[in-house]
This record gives sequence, structure tokens and C-alpha cells, in this order.
Amino acid sequence: MEFYQARFAEFLAETGALFFAPGLKLKDGRPTPYFVNMGMFFSGRLSNRLGSFYADLIKKEVIDRGTGIDIVCGPSYKGSAIAVAAASALHASYGIDVGFCYDRKEAKTHGEASAKSDLFVGSRFFDGCNVFIVDDVLTTAATKLEIIEKIRAYAENEGIKINIVGLGIGVDREQTTAVYDGSGNIMLNVRGRDPVEEFKKKTQVPVYAIGSITEIADHLLKKGLKVKGKEVITSAELELLQGYLAVYGLVRGETRDEK
Repeated sequence: MEFYQARFAEFLAETGALFFAPGLKLKDGRPTPYFVNMGMFFSGRLSNRLGSFYADLIKKEVIDRGTGIDIVCGPSYKGSAIAVAAASALHASYGIDVGFCYDRKEAKTHGEASAKSDLFVGSRFFDGCNVFIVDDVLTTAATKLEIIEKIRAYAENEGIKINIVGLGIGVDREQTTAVYDGSGNIMLNVRGRDPVEEFKKKTQVPVYAIGSITEIADHLLKKGLKVKGKEVITSAELELLQGYLAVYGLVRGETRDEK
């Protein structure tokens, strides 16, 4: 792992944003041995640290590879806070000044937007601008697809070209999508599809993650990190995670080009 990725893993554990426990469930109803909640970063200090990891990711994986960024954009609601934090950290850490914006759930039609509805808050898109999208995790990719549709619709309506140069997420769950039966009920112990690959095929937008759940868990176990005197993850919990990914994770031996 890169230094910033290791620090990110420890940051998640130390703040309680990542935890391993029995009996947890995902929103779709599937069981999970762990949970990631980036809504835990609700202070200036925590937001600043979170943004620094996204800034490191953007600098290393995008800017250092020759692609400039003009605007960091996050889907509401968690993504909006991440976009602000990442843009601030890019300037604080690297002296790179970029704009930030996020989408509205409902278009603004008053004030400066009286003449036409406005779906975004923050920096204005312009012809030829490069936009990088940020969010916490990617499970179904629904919110990411929605904001990309909004950006592309805005570009078409304005008659401009907007380049979406990447999507950055905090944690790659390395997990497939949920599978439902004909009645719409969740099918347990069934492997679905790779949401990252589906997202990339639909949008032609590359995906980058600060860290994968297996990398993060391995690092935390090897470091023996404890929070309030309790191990963040035990060998037994790592085995549960590995068993879980054997059922719901990506096909073993499958490789994913995230660049």
C-alpha cells in the first residue's frame, strides 16, 4: 500500500467509520461482516483529513499522469461534503486550486436561477472543463450514474463540452451487486455483477479507489491496530471477510484495471 492508503485505513478504523461486527446488514438486505460510514466525518478536523486522502488519490492517479482537473464534483449528499474537502485539500497540500460543486436533488428556480432551473451548486461548468467525481463507496453506482447524466444533460443544453475524467471512491468493497428473484426478493448467497466494471462500460469513466477492503483489512490486522483497547479486526474476522467475499465478492483471480 502507498503511505496515504495505509493512513486512510487507520483513519477509518480510528474514527469508527469502518468497523467489523456480527449481524450487520447492507441497505439491500444482504449480510455483511463490516460497514463503512463516512458520515462519521462531521468536524472540520475530520473533514480536512478525509479530503487529504482524496487529494492524494487525485494527485497521484490523475494529475501526475498528465490530466488536469478544473472541478471536483460530488453527488449529494455525502459526495458534496467530500468534494468540498478534496478541493480544499488539493490547495492546502499541493497548491492546486480547483473548483467544487455538487448537484441539487431538486432544481433551483428562484434568485439567480429564475430564468432557468439550476441543478448544481458551486463552480460553474465551462466549455472544455475537466471534472472529477468523488463519493464514499460504489455499491450499485446509481447516484454516480445520476450525476453523470445531469452533467452531460447540462453540457448538451448549454452547447458545451464537459470532460468527466474519473470517479474517485474511498473504499472499493470488491463486492458484486445484489440479485433478486422474479418477485423482487433478495437472493442470498448468490453472486451478482461487478458494479465498477458495469459503471465503466456504461460511462467510459475510469474508477479509482483510495483502498480496497481486502487491502485495508490486511493492513489493519498486520498493524494490530487497537481502538479503545479493542482490536479493530481479528484473524477470525478477516477469515469471515474472506469467506464473505468468496460468496458476494468478485470472482477469485479476476483482475480489475482501475486506471
